[in-house]
Amino acid sequence: MEHPQQHISSNNQFVVDLLTTLREEKYSLIAWQRFLVRSWQMSCETARTFPSLKRSWVHVTILMSALAFGLCIFTYIVEGSGTVLRLLPGLICCVAWQQSDLFWHLGLNRDSGTGQIFTSIGVANILTGLRGLCASYVLARLVGGLHTPTWLAFSLFIIGIVTDIFDGLVARTTQTQSKLGQIADGETDFCLYGAICIILVQNSLLPLWLGLVMIARFLLPLIGALLSYFLFAHPLRFGSTRIGKFAGLSQCLYFLVLLAPPLFAPLTHLIALPLLIVTLVLLALAPIAQITANVSRETY
Repeated sequence: MEHPQQHISSNNQFVVDLLTTLREEKYSLIAWQRFLVRSWQMSCETARTFPSLKRSWVHVTILMSALAFGLCIFTYIVEGSGTVLRLLPGLICCVAWQQSDLFWHLGLNRDSGTGQIFTSIGVANILTGLRGLCASYVLARLVGGLHTPTWLAFSLFIIGIVTDIFDGLVARTTQTQSKLGQIADGETDFCLYGAICIILVQNSLLPLWLGLVMIARFLLPLIGALLSYFLFAHPLRFGSTRIGKFAGLSQCLYFLVLLAPPLFAPLTHLIALPLLIVTLVLLALAPIAQITANVSRETY
């Protein structure tokens, strides 16, 4: 019988082989179809090899579905049935994609150091999933053409910040840091904070050019990672640098200032411009720091 760790190692080589074949076949439709089908088969094989991990995924999916239903009930109470009908298609698609993506990457739910697979999704990844659910809800409102009031965006943003802080803290405390968590964290950050940017622009709280700059902060690393993944079959490291972390913190604080209730207007008006300047400077320096870090890793 194949040992689980041998299974993981062979999976890693299998992914590299798939990506190499995809590149050699010049990304034709047939190559993409083969890539997607075989990737899905590999995910199903991982689920069969680790049934407890599959059960954990099912439980998390039920939890996220129940919470999504709760969001629909909340929307019905606050905004009526018409809003729910416009919200529902996008929300179903987003939540289905979120959980399918989680299943697709079950094989990455393993210790970053030892490579040992974790037999459950884990609290840290569930917290990331909650942030992903907030992102799904906001994106569904955008797709449905619904106006998102500032107070609602503020509430969802607070949930996003809290889960963003605690998912990493829990992962480090419980020693459950994994590649799955890193990927999910990056995806949810991009979706939630990108959607919040769009809402701020729609609500005339953020100029369009500035919103594009803010979105680029999340989009460019994602594009770089995807290009390195598919073009070179060797993903680049996009771990946070110290400057990148400060840039993210500054951007979050600026969003909070823009979304803050009118009660705090005297304070927010005072610090908005200085905070914006600091944020823009850090956003400009963050890519340079990331490139420097990647070059240093390649050198050593």
